[in-house]
Amino acid sequence: QVRLVESGGRLVQAGGSLRLSCASSGRPFSNYAMAWFRQTPGKEREFVAAISASGGNTNHADSVKGRFTISRDNARNTVYLQMDSLKPEDTAVYYCAGVRVLQQGSYYTTGRAYNAWGQGTQVTVSS
Repeated sequence: QVRLVESGGRLVQAGGSLRLSCASSGRPFSNYAMAWFRQTPGKEREFVAAISASGGNTNHADSVKGRFTISRDNARNTVYLQMDSLKPEDTAVYYCAGVRVLQQGSYYTTGRAYNAWGQGTQVTVSS
């Protein structure tokens, strides 16, 4: 079973930056499409960004486009989420998700497409 472990969440002031990391035990990591989702209490889980197995295709939610960037390092079995120009509304628990795919260019923007999830990391943005 694939194990995903997120790190990097913390308290940061509005306008600041954070980089979240998600280390995967999945082998080979290069066969997994990966994504980041976030959730706040009382709200549904929200798609943030996704990246294809090859890293060549990415997708970012409109709410974070231009501020967040998803990337991956297949040699390190790690996916990242660079978060810049943070806003208080970005406050949430951020989850890493993964799924093994047959096509290197595939990714998904819906949570139910992923079958491996991390435990989450808390990001808090103060105003």
